[in-house]
Amino acid sequence: MNKKNNKNSDILLRMENIDKNFPGVKALDGVLLTVRKGTVHALMGENGAGKSTLMKCLFGVYAKDGGKIFLEGREVSFRNSKEALENGVAMVHQELNQALKRSVMENMWLGRFPKVARFLPFTSEKKMYDETKKLLSELHINVDPRTVMAKMPVSQRQMVEIAKAVSYDSKIIVFDEPTSSLTETEVEHLFRIINMLRDRGCGIIYISHKMEEILRISDEVTVMRDGKHIATKSAKEITMDEIIRLMVGRELTNRYPEKAHEIGEEWLKVEGLTAEYTRLNDVSFTARKGEILGVAGLDGSGRTELLENIFGISARRSGKITLDGKEARNRNARESIRNGFALLTEERRATGIFGILDILENTSISSLDRYRTGLFLSKKKMRESTKWSIEAMRIKTPNQETKIRSLSGGNQQKVILGRWLLTEPEVLLLDEPTRGIDVGAKYEIYQLILDLAAKGKTVIMVSSEMPELLGVCDRIIVMSGGRKAGEVDAKTATQEEIMTLAAKYA
Repeated sequence: MNKKNNKNSDILLRMENIDKNFPGVKALDGVLLTVRKGTVHALMGENGAGKSTLMKCLFGVYAKDGGKIFLEGREVSFRNSKEALENGVAMVHQELNQALKRSVMENMWLGRFPKVARFLPFTSEKKMYDETKKLLSELHINVDPRTVMAKMPVSQRQMVEIAKAVSYDSKIIVFDEPTSSLTETEVEHLFRIINMLRDRGCGIIYISHKMEEILRISDEVTVMRDGKHIATKSAKEITMDEIIRLMVGRELTNRYPEKAHEIGEEWLKVEGLTAEYTRLNDVSFTARKGEILGVAGLDGSGRTELLENIFGISARRSGKITLDGKEARNRNARESIRNGFALLTEERRATGIFGILDILENTSISSLDRYRTGLFLSKKKMRESTKWSIEAMRIKTPNQETKIRSLSGGNQQKVILGRWLLTEPEVLLLDEPTRGIDVGAKYEIYQLILDLAAKGKTVIMVSSEMPELLGVCDRIIVMSGGRKAGEVDAKTATQEEIMTLAAKYA
């Protein structure tokens, strides 16, 4: 990777002493950020450190409470995202917010549809198609502009969002966890796009919890903690261990907790599971009491579909699920919960959180029966359970009445995990449980998973990160093309062995 030496005259963006307050929380406290032309500037910190809040202040989503923002030496203060985009600042958000029933090209040009002629109020669909096709071709993104967004996987939708940001010919592009839903091949593709933008002189702000990516793609690294600027260093001169220490404020010697749980007798048996509308075909496996079973595979291999079929939220053509020797039909989510199953979904914003509700309501919603007192719900019991969840999950929040949508992504994930633990499940199905979560919070979630296994719970965990599966799980089954391609012992398996199985039916 070629790094560039830039002088002070090359400063593209400078954010000085930025403050932002929310009720009961000082989200940003005098934060500084300097981004130079033709560089990738990584922004790192634990969940809740203020990274996304700082970028939303830049992008006009939030109004800052103090400080100044300079773009190419000119002071700016954008009132909304439209104003930011018009001034050359674009942002690819961590949580996609797209018009899923509309086409790729309609999403690309939303709010700025090309006209037949400058003075006519008619949209040119041909011009929109041609310009979208040209841009996608330049970026080597193989997507038909007329494809409806809902028909594409999350990874392709993410690439479309990246193309949209590039289409504004921006001076600054913010990437907030851009690789959280991308395959390894797509990550390489994204890096080629970023290098192209850097060569054009763009300033890239790159937010990620994946330190290997950060050290590979970045020129400079800024670390935030508790809403404050901690340090800015050259990516050449900083190590992974130093980044972790700056982020969490302490040494974190092991990325995975020590395993001390005992595995018991066979507890869950899945036989010939075949889906009605997806590629999932004739999948069989067993899992033991107190075992952490990993599920590996490439994007589209059937990992998510497997968990959704077990939990009964995806139509099943055939197959049998047995728990403790008794058949669990799991025809829908309610029945699955009654049978002792819980599912933490992959996309927390779309299928996990209830954004307009507070933390107490989001925590209690899957176990309301335990709070019933006659015809009413006991608010006292709900508060007690939510208090336990906040403390056990170490959720950073002012109070239980805080709207969940105002929390960082990692803290939202902890709320959802706490919600499911309150249902006291026998089998916990986790789909990408640490996606978009910082290294400190990951460690806490790993420890929670191991604690559940120590209590005799069966955990089935899907992850795109093979080191995570090898570090946390006892055994790993590998999916490929909707089928089970094999299984390995996590103690002795290698990433190469897992990848070979993952490509078996792909």
